[in-house]
Amino acid sequence: MSRRNPKGREINGIVLLDKDTGLSSNAALQKVKRLFFAKKAGHTGALDPLASGILPICLGQATKVAGFLLDDDKRYFVRGQFGRMTDTGDSEGEVIKTQPFEQLEEEKIRLAVNHFIGDIEQVPPMYSALKKDGKPLYKLARQGIEVDRPARPVTIHHIDYLGYENGIVSLEVSCSKGTYIRTLIEDIGNKLDCGAHVIELRRTGFAHIGIDQTIKFSDLESLATDDYQKLDEKIFATEDMLPNLGSVYLDEQQTTDIKHGRSIVSNELDSFEVIKLFDNHQQFLGIGETDENGGIKPKRLFI
Repeated sequence: MSRRNPKGREINGIVLLDKDTGLSSNAALQKVKRLFFAKKAGHTGALDPLASGILPICLGQATKVAGFLLDDDKRYFVRGQFGRMTDTGDSEGEVIKTQPFEQLEEEKIRLAVNHFIGDIEQVPPMYSALKKDGKPLYKLARQGIEVDRPARPVTIHHIDYLGYENGIVSLEVSCSKGTYIRTLIEDIGNKLDCGAHVIELRRTGFAHIGIDQTIKFSDLESLATDDYQKLDEKIFATEDMLPNLGSVYLDEQQTTDIKHGRSIVSNELDSFEVIKLFDNHQQFLGIGETDENGGIKPKRLFI
C-alpha cells in the first residue's frame, strides 16, 4: 500500500473488532492500527487472550473518549468448568486445586448462580491489569507474589442460565463495568463447594453495541486496498458510540471560546453532567462538562 505519511494517517473513529481467542487486546490493537495505517490508536475494555468478542478500537482523536466508553455495561457468554480451580481463573492457568463436582444438581446450581445477581462485591483476581504501587498485578502474580486486594462493588444485572452438562455450566451475564467474569465463575464454584474456572468467554455486548455490529480481523484484511476506502467504511463516528450523553450545539463564538479552553453558557444546557459538544458547523468537537455556575467547560476536545 502507498504510504505518503511515514507516521500514519490522521483518521478518527472507532472500529468494532470481534477479537479472536488466543490474541491479547494489545496485539489485536496493533494489527488493526497497522492495517488502517493509523497514526494513533488505542483500545477500550481489554479482553483476556482466552476471551473473544467485542473490542472497540479507537483511532486518532477517538482515543480521547475511550474512558467514557469504559463506563458502560457489558454482556458475556461464559462456560465454566466445575471441580477445578486454576491460578488465573481460566483454562490458561495451572490447576491449583481439584474437588468433586459429580454430586451437583441443576436446581442447586441455579440457586448458586442467582445468589450473585444484584449489587455484590468482588475481590479482583491477581491475574488482572489492576496496579499495586504502579505495577500490574499480573506481573506480581507471575513472580509468585500475592497482595491484598480490597473487594469492589459491582452489579450483576442479569444472568441467563443456559444449561449444565458434564461439569460445565453455560451462562449469559449482563453486568456493570469492572466486573470480572472469571471471579464470578470462581465465586459460583466456591458457593457450590467444588471450585470452578472459565473455559470459554465471549463478550457479546458493550453498552448499546451488539456482536452483530462487529467485524473480524480476517474480514478487515479482505477489505484492504491502496486507497483504504473500503476499510474506512468500517469506522464508526465517535459521537455515535456515546448515545447516553446529551448533545449541545454551539454557535461560532461559543465554538471559539471552548476551543481556547474557556467556559461558556448555553441555553441548551439541561441536567447533563457530561455532554457531547458540536461546533457551529454541527461537527463533533468533543466532550464537555457542566460546572457549578451552570456553564460548560471543555473536558476532551478533538482539536
